[in-house]
Amino acid sequence: MLNLKGIHHVAIICSDYEKSKQFYTEVLGLHIIKETYREERDSYKLDLAFGDHYQIELFSFPNPKQRPSFPEAAGLRHLAFEVGDLEEAVEFLLSDEKEKLHTLPK
Repeated sequence: MLNLKGIHHVAIICSDYEKSKQFYTEVLGLHIIKETYREERDSYKLDLAFGDHYQIELFSFPNPKQRPSFPEAAGLRHLAFEVGDLEEAVEFLLSDEKEKLHTLPK
């Protein structure tokens, strides 16, 4: 079993940046760590935190495609776990693939 210590961060691509920013900051109370406008992509990246721990990356893209098959689409982009030992976690995930697949929820 992996030694997960928590969720490092969650990346979300939103369809309405200003509305999403307002929801996460004013409704949920997350605070802004950094807001970056990426001109070459016409895109914002907003790093948000719960307390002192960085948790959410909020992305905007012009006209994002809907999930599930496009990496730059609206919705959850990825979920990143914090682990005690990265090398140990990678080794675990690369070993006995067949057995682990049977333990995944369906």
